[in-house]
Amino acid sequence: MKPADYGRLVLLAAIWGASFLFMRVAAPALGAIATAEGRVLIGGLALLAWFRIAGFDARFATHWRVYALVGLINSAVPFALYAFAAIHLPASLLSVLNSTAPMFGLAWGALLAGERVTLRKTAGLVAGGMGVAVITQPGGIDASPMFGWAVAAALSACCAYGLTGAVLKRLGQGVPPMGIAVGNQLAAALFLAPLLAVYPPLAAPSGVVLANLLGLALLASALAYVLYFRLIADLGGTRALTVTYLIPVFGVLWGALFLGESLPPGLLGGGALILAGTVLVTRG
Repeated sequence: MKPADYGRLVLLAAIWGASFLFMRVAAPALGAIATAEGRVLIGGLALLAWFRIAGFDARFATHWRVYALVGLINSAVPFALYAFAAIHLPASLLSVLNSTAPMFGLAWGALLAGERVTLRKTAGLVAGGMGVAVITQPGGIDASPMFGWAVAAALSACCAYGLTGAVLKRLGQGVPPMGIAVGNQLAAALFLAPLLAVYPPLAAPSGVVLANLLGLALLASALAYVLYFRLIADLGGTRALTVTYLIPVFGVLWGALFLGESLPPGLLGGGALILAGTVLVTRG
């Protein structure tokens, strides 16, 4: 890896770690659906404009089915679930729970794509499960009555993220990765838009809320996808996945710096188990 690769990796982790901070500020003010819709609509349109200027053709007419499916399971569903969870959980805890996504990816890959589950990967799943069990005991934090539902929503979002890899492995041959980046967000915006009639924004956004929504859309969605696919192109998918190890570090850091959050030792211990499980699953 070149110094520029390390720089992009750290920057991507910092941005995705900040996404939980952005959601923690925006979602309680706007609601889960409006936050998710704003994220994918603004982010998707920004990428569409950028790619048009760059002359990139996403070939929507050819690949719209894949974009729609990925948009549902990789953006619409998990973004809405994470926004709901952000109303009730600290941003730092959300970033730790996000580390379970590769474990769900392994499970879906074994079920749908014939991925081999080694002893080491199995140990990673066990360690991750133990970490989740520790985290679901909210001792030491001011847990709301919705704590359990919020944790379940975050884990369900990670389950959806994990399914994306298996789906792309089976259906994504010949589909341009940058096309997936923009197409899945625009498709997600179409899926979420009708729900706004049932779950409209809770209030008009303040300047702070709007700034966090724009950060979520332009940084955590648009720019982050460009960085991520550049890493995949330069380093390959396996090395690009190492960003997963860094996201909780930045998530906890940003939560402490900007929201005054602090996780008790028990939850940090659970996070360490999840991170250890992630390393075993992705390196097994």
